[in-house]
Amino acid sequence: MKYSGLKGMEDILPPDIAVWQSVEAAARRIFRLYGFHEIRVPILEATDIFIRGIGEATDIVEKEMYTFTDKGNRSVTMRPEGTAPVVRCFVEKSLQTMPSPQKFYYSGPMFRYERPQKGRFRQFYQIGAEAFGVAGPSMDAELIMLLKKLLEEIGLGGLNFEINSIGCAECRPAYRRALLDFFGGKLEEYCPDCKRRYEANPLRILDCKVERCVELRQGTPVVTDYLCEDCRDHFNELLSILRTFKVSCTINPNLVRGLDYYTKTTFEVTSEHLGAQKAVAAGGRYDRLVEEFGGPATPAIGFAIGMERLVTLLKDISPADAPAPRVFVATLGKEAELEGFRVVEMLRSEGVWAEQSYGTASLKSQLRRADRLNAEIAIIIGENELKSGKVQWKNLKKKEQGEIAVSDIRTLFS
Repeated sequence: MKYSGLKGMEDILPPDIAVWQSVEAAARRIFRLYGFHEIRVPILEATDIFIRGIGEATDIVEKEMYTFTDKGNRSVTMRPEGTAPVVRCFVEKSLQTMPSPQKFYYSGPMFRYERPQKGRFRQFYQIGAEAFGVAGPSMDAELIMLLKKLLEEIGLGGLNFEINSIGCAECRPAYRRALLDFFGGKLEEYCPDCKRRYEANPLRILDCKVERCVELRQGTPVVTDYLCEDCRDHFNELLSILRTFKVSCTINPNLVRGLDYYTKTTFEVTSEHLGAQKAVAAGGRYDRLVEEFGGPATPAIGFAIGMERLVTLLKDISPADAPAPRVFVATLGKEAELEGFRVVEMLRSEGVWAEQSYGTASLKSQLRRADRLNAEIAIIIGENELKSGKVQWKNLKKKEQGEIAVSDIRTLFS
């Protein structure tokens, strides 16, 4: 029987995996510069964590979660996003006792049951960051600047930074009433999801991508007109910091994000080269979530990067090349094969990626394999080389060749 992978769950193969590894290495480097510590949380969590954190009326909870009952009759869910598990860990392990602010990053797979399309999968990968303990806009600015530095570090430019403030528990009720008044008169024209959102959380109507709903919400009241003094000051100071450091942002009053835990700042990084699913990274502030999870009142903010979309953009800029060994050792005869094995191990101990021949293939066949591997240098060891203590070498890129003592082989790579 021939098996196939599940729909929307993709294999990641060479040479693409080299792009992934490069992004992950850059992320670790940048996070260290900003004082973020890696955290690893389980893929499987209690379902209530996501219902409480993300919001019962969100698309993720209602339609997209991989939820099942385990053998202990407990409802468990494969994580659809990273913030709720990190907050659960923060509260359970009392991480607020660490030096403040507490800053963490994570990477790994997430799971959502939705229609697979370009840039959207049922198993997808994110790199995320979460910072706890700072209420002021300086932390918002730091995360946005960190994100910008990371994207520039890996070679991405021409991205759009969009930002908004959706207020807090004090000022959002007034905006909610304004939305109910605006949408109420023509509610029957909206999609079924938006009709449901009207009662549960009308802000999420602003996040709908259905074309007719986008048209109907033209002229919607702007959330920044309803901010309380504290939220307005927070937002204005954040914009001022970003201007000071020349971080160009566009204020998008419809940027509310699809999760219920956000307060005040929300932001997205988008690219016009990704089609409908154009968000590369997104995040925002969630000052109430730690307390809702049973912890102490703790301001917090975070973001997540979609790895598949990021890699798609990077491959469009520069197609990935398969990683290649520095050297390939070709041998003729049993004794030469053993000597070749010794040479390969010596090179590997020096940090040189070396491959060797296996078995009794002809020299022509071995050199053909070296070409297919895109090796830089071929070393040839036969009976004559064993007697002389010198080996033949060929630079397959420069079309140069020569002879060198076995003890001096490492000088080819210095």
